[in-house]
Amino acid sequence: MDDNTLIEIGLREEGPLKVILGGWTEPDEHQQTVGIVGLLYVTTDVDKAEHEFQRLRATFPDRYYMVYSVPYDTDLSTLNHWPSLEITQQDLT
Repeated sequence: MDDNTLIEIGLREEGPLKVILGGWTEPDEHQQTVGIVGLLYVTTDVDKAEHEFQRLRATFPDRYYMVYSVPYDTDLSTLNHWPSLEITQQDLT
């Protein structure tokens, strides 16, 4: 599945919370490349999530973003797939 399909699934799945994660690399205080993953936006409004996702992509095109739908009051690690981003060694070079 490509990223656009995954994004569409994240926006349309039935979980009431739409969360946007972002991932990127940057130099730390020792000029070593580190990977950053952040929870950037949370809403219950699909249109707002889609708008914010597009805004983030346009503002920081070199960063990676993904949208997830998640339920309330749930240990997310118990889900089949929870909000996460993979950073590989190649991303850090």
